[in-house]
Amino acid sequence: MDPMISLGQKNTLVEYMILSGADNRPPMLDKDLYDSWKSRMELYMQNREHGRMILESVENGPLIWPTVEENDVIKTKKYAELSAAKKIQAECDMKATNIILQGLPVDIYSLMNHHIERECKLYDVFDKFTHIKGESLHTYYMRFTQLINDMNIYKMKMEQFQVNTKFLNSLPPEWSKFVTGVKLVKDLHTSNFNQLHAYLEQHELHANEVCIMRERNQDPLTFIANQQMTPPHFNPYQSSYNNP
Repeated sequence: MDPMISLGQKNTLVEYMILSGADNRPPMLDKDLYDSWKSRMELYMQNREHGRMILESVENGPLIWPTVEENDVIKTKKYAELSAAKKIQAECDMKATNIILQGLPVDIYSLMNHHIERECKLYDVFDKFTHIKGESLHTYYMRFTQLINDMNIYKMKMEQFQVNTKFLNSLPPEWSKFVTGVKLVKDLHTSNFNQLHAYLEQHELHANEVCIMRERNQDPLTFIANQQMTPPHFNPYQSSYNNP
């Protein structure tokens, strides 16, 4: 053993040997010796550049990429738009994933690969999620809820603001007035989309009426204004029949 390296500096001879050979490849997982593999993998990661950040990526999950709002659309920032610190974190996330995958047997690697592919598909579904013409607010809400539940199963992290904005901005034009209203009365950073749905549900009748008027090529804003000026339970058409 190198006399310049003491056991006190490297804790144990085994750890020293692992770190000395760490440049080769990550330790391969033995499913019957998981705890040992975990310890050796942590040592391997710590010996990399930005090793602490790589290990934290494994322990705490990858970076939640910041978003930016453009024309009422929330978009995830591109790599080139990240700050220097977040670029390093994103790189460490990628390194952490690669290190883990290289240390897995073929059968477990296949499962992990399936997991990653599933995550990519869910992100794609989220990006493309939109209202289907003719569906009710409840059906729209249930589809969105199922998508978010599927993402939660895979522990996919997203900012609350991004989820809420997606839920609101994917509604059709007849909801625009009520979407604006809910944005004024609810904090999209702290509220959840269930609360947003509960608020919008109170206005579904008017939204449906706006949709009907749009289909008839009439001005929906004028229609809403007339509805607000009309006393409750008063039907002008029925009145004309009752009064000669």
